[in-house]
Amino acid sequence: MKLNSFSAVTLTYLLALGIFSSCTSDTKGKSTEAKKTDAVENVEEQEQAAVIERLPVDTALYNKKNKELANGDTSGLWPVKKQPYPIDGAILPNKRIVVYYGNLYSKKMGALGEYAPNEMWKMLKKEVQNWEKADPKTPVQVGIHYIAVVASGSPGKDGMYINRMPDSQIDSALAIAKMHNAIVFLDIQVGLSTIQKELPKLEKYMMMPHVHLGIDPEFSMKDGSLPGKKIGTYDAADINYVSQYLADLVNKHNLPPKVLVVHRFTRRMVTNYQNVKLRKEVQIVSHMDGWGEPELKKGTYRHFIYSEPIQFTGFKIFYKNDLKRAPNRLMTPEELLKLKPQPIYIQYQ
Repeated sequence: MKLNSFSAVTLTYLLALGIFSSCTSDTKGKSTEAKKTDAVENVEEQEQAAVIERLPVDTALYNKKNKELANGDTSGLWPVKKQPYPIDGAILPNKRIVVYYGNLYSKKMGALGEYAPNEMWKMLKKEVQNWEKADPKTPVQVGIHYIAVVASGSPGKDGMYINRMPDSQIDSALAIAKMHNAIVFLDIQVGLSTIQKELPKLEKYMMMPHVHLGIDPEFSMKDGSLPGKKIGTYDAADINYVSQYLADLVNKHNLPPKVLVVHRFTRRMVTNYQNVKLRKEVQIVSHMDGWGEPELKKGTYRHFIYSEPIQFTGFKIFYKNDLKRAPNRLMTPEELLKLKPQPIYIQYQ
């Protein structure tokens, strides 16, 4: 992705991150945005929020669907070879995941948080209908993608330049998902911390069968730079740590496979991709989350997702940033279905 695209997104984030200077994990009060939702059910009740189908994997159907997602690619890259069949209850590739992204404290970080829950669901359901119409043979699994650890413009109490959302806010996101039997992704932006330190803090949520994970290399500042000043990075070793951590939870608690979304829009955001290990307990999505005009987005997808295959692919649509340049329009499901491979995880921000 062009640097000016990154800079504009970063500016938007920095404006949004200013909101978080007083909303760390120690937060006792609620902002106006936090008060949008009703009282939240107990965490134990949230574990029953989504009905999880634990159907055994039909290997012939799995192979067929992966070949369909490759969309006629003849390069030999897609579908990914030698990937393990998932354990029972896998979402991908038989369903397409469609989510809204954001944080309840901010209107600037995505539709999840910008709109009150009922309005947000009305909009998201329309997107789901668009996908069902464009690809009627692939059912949609709806979800929300909530930023649970947010990169910050200020150091915070521990100097890590992040704000960890309080449990009450994460529980509110779970309650919003429960309104429509949706799955939940919790996203981690580690700042000057590490994924090895931050992921275990969310373990009680990762133990829930309908909760999945997103990790964002953009804000993984391994060289000590401040978030938003440059683009961060994860190595295959980091991704392997995360997938092993999730796999251990899946096996220990008899959970269905977890979906792990890895954001990406530059080559350096994920290094040594060929060393990423695939596991039957975790399904990895390489998620193109760069913004811009359609041709730029397709180019980013081609250069950094298509050319470095891991397992599955995702694509983000920005309701505002994608309109900033000619032809000033959003890409449609029909257009995205022409990509090689077809993305099976779709995120709207």
